[in-house]
Amino acid sequence: MSSAAVLSLLLVLSYHRQVSWGSHVLANQPVVGLAGWSSLNNTQTNMFQDSNDKCDLVMNLSAADRCAFVRNTPDCNMEDGFINYLHVAFCLLPPNLTPLTITLCMIWLLFLFVILGLTASKFFCPNLSAISTSLHLTHNVAGVTFLALGNGAPDVFSAIAAFSHPHTAGLAVGALFGAGIFVTTVVAGSVALVKPFAVASRPFLRDVIFYMVAVFWTFLMLFRGTTALGETLGYLSLYVVYVLTVIISAYIYNRQKHSMTSSVQRGAHNPEEFDSSDSSDYEDVPCLTGGSIQQEFESEYRPLLPYSESTSQILLSSLNPVDNRKWRRKSWGWRVFKVLKTPLEVLLLLCVPVVDPDKEDRNWRRPLNCFHLITAPLVCVLTFQSGMYGNYMIQGQFPLWLLMLLLGLFLSAIVFCSTTNDCPPRYHTLFALLGFVVSAVLISAAASEVVSLLHMLGVALSLSNTVLGLTLLAWGNSIGDCFSDITIARQGYPRMAIAACFGGIIFNMLFGVGIGCLLQMIKTDSGVQFESQGLLTWVLAGSLGLSLVLSFVIVPLSRFHLDRRYGIFLIVFYAVFLLIALLTEFGLIHFG
Repeated sequence: MSSAAVLSLLLVLSYHRQVSWGSHVLANQPVVGLAGWSSLNNTQTNMFQDSNDKCDLVMNLSAADRCAFVRNTPDCNMEDGFINYLHVAFCLLPPNLTPLTITLCMIWLLFLFVILGLTASKFFCPNLSAISTSLHLTHNVAGVTFLALGNGAPDVFSAIAAFSHPHTAGLAVGALFGAGIFVTTVVAGSVALVKPFAVASRPFLRDVIFYMVAVFWTFLMLFRGTTALGETLGYLSLYVVYVLTVIISAYIYNRQKHSMTSSVQRGAHNPEEFDSSDSSDYEDVPCLTGGSIQQEFESEYRPLLPYSESTSQILLSSLNPVDNRKWRRKSWGWRVFKVLKTPLEVLLLLCVPVVDPDKEDRNWRRPLNCFHLITAPLVCVLTFQSGMYGNYMIQGQFPLWLLMLLLGLFLSAIVFCSTTNDCPPRYHTLFALLGFVVSAVLISAAASEVVSLLHMLGVALSLSNTVLGLTLLAWGNSIGDCFSDITIARQGYPRMAIAACFGGIIFNMLFGVGIGCLLQMIKTDSGVQFESQGLLTWVLAGSLGLSLVLSFVIVPLSRFHLDRRYGIFLIVFYAVFLLIALLTEFGLIHFG
């Protein structure tokens, strides 16, 4: 089922719900004149103020009263995000343009997803790779820590932003559970369809077991409706146990492989039999490998005679995001998308430094890196927590942004005068740390905008946050992983793709829910209360648990060989789940 068809179905069903509800209200309202309308309006307002989620009832009012309702209802004042989308939809634009407003919001939502994906893939993940390389971490440790954070940054930051407001917590639950089902069914099924293969037995069982434990623990917290500090810390420590398990299993496997290799050298055994059972784990990490290939590729275009660019040429070339060699090989669709996102890439290149350990110069660009010392601190101040500190005054007299600007100018002048264009300084790795911080702040700001925008769409379309999370938010955050995993499988690395499917979502769920709850506890100085999202939450949790149990049973029975039949089964399972979830959301499936 395509995303366009599902969106069309959502619009039709939500319109049907609004019309039926409105006719029911009109049929039960007494006929009143103009003099009695104000009292009726006050009665409706008092009735709405007695409900749990007052802002979601704005569509039940007439178009003329929606703006006043949004202005006077505290639940409609979203603290996170630069734009108050509810105010834009119901106050700034006329009511007859609501369909156009929703369409423009959908386009803006796609643009925000592009920002999330581009910042994570081109800036956040490479800087994490450079940090892990400078720390001399093994691929196993880097894969389940830094690489998992890089690939799951949109999901984690979206969940943290959603947990910052009680009424949007359903977005986080829906997104994390929905993305889990999407990745373990559609993405894993697509990998099996593209490249049937034999999955590594022990890593697969390990990941599925840990993920089932994480899902069950999350289900218990939702069922009880609350969580305390000790349980949240235990929830986060489950990922620490997972990382230790990966490290220990990799250590045991390497020792067994080494002893087997020694035996083969003595002519005792054949290593191919052992290597086929458990040779794939997180040893092959896409974000941390490929350096030799990149160096060989660039060496073909390296000039024979020494040539040094001027400072201005270095600045202009480093701000060009288009690779002419890649441009000629790509399709017209890729070129159109590249042209559309080029202005955004240029802005990000001006603000976020990137350190690439696979290049000889580690991507040292002296004029641009000096400029980063000016722009990066300003971006952090102006975007951190949706611009909260943009107008902050130090002791009520000196603006914070001006202090960061002066400090950046001072550091930039020192670096520019003490370095050269050809040789990166010893402290170049610190630019990776700076790029990591700036890209994390940008991802967090974009995630907050996504959450605020989805909350407005839920109000306007009369949809729950859970269904928006399991559809729009889950698809937007997972579609990049889907294409990358399928591409990796087509290139002949299906085990790497399936490992990324299960390993990443464990990190996303444990850190997304755990850090979100922890920050909310620090903010409110109390436990976190989960608002009940109805039957849909249990359908979501049950479907994810059922998909994991089926994988845990079917894959070993098929001798860990994932073929096209299993891929079709997973995709059909997701289509059935999505249909049941939508029917549950619109009340066509219910208990009693």
